[in-house]
Amino acid sequence: MSEPRAGETAAETAVRGHTLGPHVVGQRIVVRHLLPDGRATDVLGTCTAWGAGTLTIERDGAHAGAGPVVVALADVVTGKPVPPRASVRARVGARECEERIAALWASTTTEPLGSWLLRASPPHGGRLRRRGNSALAMDEPGIGWIDAACGVRRFYDGLEQTPLIQVQLGSAVEQKLATLGFTPMGDGDAHAQLAPVAQALRSLRAVAPEADAELDETADRVSVRLAGGRATGTGVLSDDWLLVEGLAVDEGHRRRGLASGVLVELLDWGASQGARTAMLHVEVANEPALALYARHGFVTHHTNRYLVGR
Repeated sequence: MSEPRAGETAAETAVRGHTLGPHVVGQRIVVRHLLPDGRATDVLGTCTAWGAGTLTIERDGAHAGAGPVVVALADVVTGKPVPPRASVRARVGARECEERIAALWASTTTEPLGSWLLRASPPHGGRLRRRGNSALAMDEPGIGWIDAACGVRRFYDGLEQTPLIQVQLGSAVEQKLATLGFTPMGDGDAHAQLAPVAQALRSLRAVAPEADAELDETADRVSVRLAGGRATGTGVLSDDWLLVEGLAVDEGHRRRGLASGVLVELLDWGASQGARTAMLHVEVANEPALALYARHGFVTHHTNRYLVGR
């Protein structure tokens, strides 16, 4: 335990020796604390509250659902944030994750090219989306590399579109396609991130502001508007996956928690429909969004790159 300093409260003394504080609300942490008999024990879970003299932890693992643990700050011995529990879906392949994207646009058409998947969809939100208008190539094509590359060019030339291929960043597929004239677009590299819906929702509820939300729902899709449309987002079901798309906040209203508020509504709707895993794409250069998602349990499953056939 730390020794008190002049003018310092007991609670301030208790937390000075470790990295805990009010900022860990909503995060997964591990805390060693003293029991009444003087023994020390550990508790692992999500911090749901931080008061003047206590912190509250909703346990996970074998003790999930057993109720919260309230720990006096004066009894804390050590503590730190820890990585979120990985979703079991983190063990699925990149191709399986990316095939879910077809659910975002009902009009997407697909055509197999060996083990690759050719995709085409009309403009969405006023523009063609790369994810819906590229060949998904997460492994070897199975029909010969030259035949596969020619097949991609032929398919998109027929649509009068630029031939695009979506690959996993740094993969052998990307390296091989470089020898066949496919090069990176130069922007748009994006992480595919996953999170367990229940865990992310619990974390977000601890910090999201109270706000009136407008929901436009169908059987498998929901659109959310907050603050009169200043913050928006869409959620689409693909079996028990929730695909998060188009999360945006007007520039003049950022840093007010509105993005968290939209995510709460999307995940809450997804949970009510039986969704267990949330998935989204975020560009690697979007540091604010990456920080937001990381705080609430999203982890990078793989990173996508788009190659263009010049």
